[in-house]
Amino acid sequence: MNIHTNERKTLEELYAQSGNQFVLLYGREGCGKEELIRDFCKDKRVFYYKSRQASRQEQLQQMGREIEEQYQIKLQHFNYDEFFNRVKSGNETKLVVIIDEFQYIVKKDITFMNSILKLKAKRLYPGPVMIILASSSIVWMEHEYQDIYVEYNKMANQTIKLSEAAFLDIVRKFPDNTVSQSVEIYGILGGVSSYLEHWNAELSLEENICKHILSQNGCLFQEAENYISHELRELSVYNTILACIAAGNTKLNDLYKQTGFSRAKISVYIKNLMAFDVVEKVVSFETGGWENTKKGIYQISNTYIHFWFHFIYPHLSALYTLSPKEFYEKYIKSGLKDYLNHYFIKVCREYLTLLDKVGKLPLEIHQIGTWVGKKGNIDIVARNAVRESIVGICNWSQEYMPDEAAEQLLDNLKQAKLSPKHIYLFSAQNFSEELIARSQEDERFILVDMKEL
Repeated sequence: MNIHTNERKTLEELYAQSGNQFVLLYGREGCGKEELIRDFCKDKRVFYYKSRQASRQEQLQQMGREIEEQYQIKLQHFNYDEFFNRVKSGNETKLVVIIDEFQYIVKKDITFMNSILKLKAKRLYPGPVMIILASSSIVWMEHEYQDIYVEYNKMANQTIKLSEAAFLDIVRKFPDNTVSQSVEIYGILGGVSSYLEHWNAELSLEENICKHILSQNGCLFQEAENYISHELRELSVYNTILACIAAGNTKLNDLYKQTGFSRAKISVYIKNLMAFDVVEKVVSFETGGWENTKKGIYQISNTYIHFWFHFIYPHLSALYTLSPKEFYEKYIKSGLKDYLNHYFIKVCREYLTLLDKVGKLPLEIHQIGTWVGKKGNIDIVARNAVRESIVGICNWSQEYMPDEAAEQLLDNLKQAKLSPKHIYLFSAQNFSEELIARSQEDERFILVDMKEL
């Protein structure tokens, strides 16, 4: 599943430039980084090295051995200057040098980065070269590397962070699915390429969840904790905080009361989870009704970890004593519709963003977000350059969106001190007759159902 077409285009454009280029490329484990690299390397002269978690000396031995094998040479010295002096394309073609998971080298040996800069400056291999340093460590790239290796970072021509697949990518991957089925996949797996590769479109939602998530031999059975512990230590603390957030304790004071940890400790660990893109702080769209908003709200932003801690972690004992089907029926089935409403909102926001890109919205979006009020929320708030706004609310779980939803929205708009020019109502199924009549009488209201999505 190739979701990184824009990033591939950026790499190709850099490759086509004259001179030498240095690119930093990173994204979470399973984001499709390796697939992007393979696609980009087709029909190019390439030296690729996958770094090991090893000592400085072992790393040098392994890279040196691979260089000797690829170029059929005998190295005199095992150091990075020698390595990057002996790589070659064999003709005038630009050579692509890719060091994957390069953080494993840099953590042990900073001379590596000095050699990379020499390579870019044509002080080693003299031919044209494009250097790509890649990593699957978001925390390390965005914090330790940015903070400690500032001067090296400045030398990069481009830094590319790989995002997860968008909802539209999932629709394309499963072309025979209904939109509703794609929303379900999106709300459980998110856009992680490696997860999506395991999902079988020929099986039902229940069958996929039972096979991949609830079965002890399933590919995602221990993935949530494995992913967290991949870069973060003290799993017990992170599990506690995530379980509390998933249970609805979304403010710092709530977490303090529920966990027993100090506020200072919670803040530090929340910061680490945010750095790892697992948790996010919800910030309301700025409107005139700031005094009516909830502040300091945290939510789990990693989709699969959210699913795991919402449905499975609280019932972990049952996971080992019930069959997957029994667990699904008892703990997941009845709550899934309400849970998915959060992800339906994300889908609807993406839908508006796509309409904006192709010029099919009544106004051009410059900002988009959500408004979290003390008495209710506005799922989508968007604004153009002259502060004209669009708002939207979304219904996934109810059989039809009732007229009361519009009344509640109008009240929330007063709280937010917003006067939108257009109001989008999204429903996964239908709209009440009263709501349809309202939209016919008030041209601000635009009804969008699943068929239009």
